[in-house]
Amino acid sequence: MSVSIRLARGGAKKRPYYRIVVADSRSPRDGRYIEKVGTYNPMLAKDDDNRVKLDADRVKAWLSEGAKPSDRVSRMLEAAGVLEAKKRSNLNKAKPGQKALDRAEERREKAEALADAAKEAAAPAPAEDAPAEDATKETAAE
Repeated sequence: MSVSIRLARGGAKKRPYYRIVVADSRSPRDGRYIEKVGTYNPMLAKDDDNRVKLDADRVKAWLSEGAKPSDRVSRMLEAAGVLEAKKRSNLNKAKPGQKALDRAEERREKAEALADAAKEAAAPAPAEDAPAEDATKETAAE
């Protein structure tokens, strides 16, 4: 029999509450289970101690029997220190979307245009001073 540790949903509409259960992998999500090993209340704050409650000894016993935790339950077990943390990589998660890339390109172009305008505004001022210096040199030579 293939056994899994997974979440079984309870609670009212838009007020979820989950039991962490050990169940036959072929049984329905909210159906019959072998043993309840904890609870998960996503409505509580992430730093609340009552958000995830686990019976770590029972979970370890079931894991030693060959039970496979679901992805979400395995993350909870890793946070509780029952399982060793897996290395996960979602390389595309951190990449910005196409619209964000377009906005960044527009901002960069505007910044370059402003920098060029500032250089042009600053460049003619020294050019006007240079002929005045030449004029003073000529009068000093005479």
